[in-house]
Amino acid sequence: MNKILGVFRPLNLSLAWLAPLVDLGIRLYVANVFFSSGLVKIQSWQSTLTLFEYEYAVPLLPPELAAYLGTAAELTLPVLLVLGLGGRFTALALFLFNIVAAISYPDLSDVGRQDHIYWGMLLGVLVVHGLGKLSLDCLLFRRFRRGSNQTA
Repeated sequence: MNKILGVFRPLNLSLAWLAPLVDLGIRLYVANVFFSSGLVKIQSWQSTLTLFEYEYAVPLLPPELAAYLGTAAELTLPVLLVLGLGGRFTALALFLFNIVAAISYPDLSDVGRQDHIYWGMLLGVLVVHGLGKLSLDCLLFRRFRRGSNQTA
């Protein structure tokens, strides 16, 4: 058994070293999807308002407010996600936003629905796993921990 473990230990260490890069890759990919959508919305604000008025059925919110809040979410949350700031809260907020976006558009195609499921799974990984070592949260936490150890 030790021989078998000895063979897999280097592989395990190599994969563990790659984990922060995978976490960052997930963050960059998902952030790009939502940020790009936000940029499209601000390029033609009148079209965005029309879509929210007649196409999107956002529950509980007036269409204009939903347009402002949705666009603000798509332009701010991805930036926080890329920076790794706000950690699981940012990922959870985008996860919930993704659900609302998917259910608010009744004419969503099967491919579009699959995309939302895929993005939701990636965001779910970040919610459960955290944003990883290559994040401002991790840097700030280490610095705060180091500072509190020096004063104790």
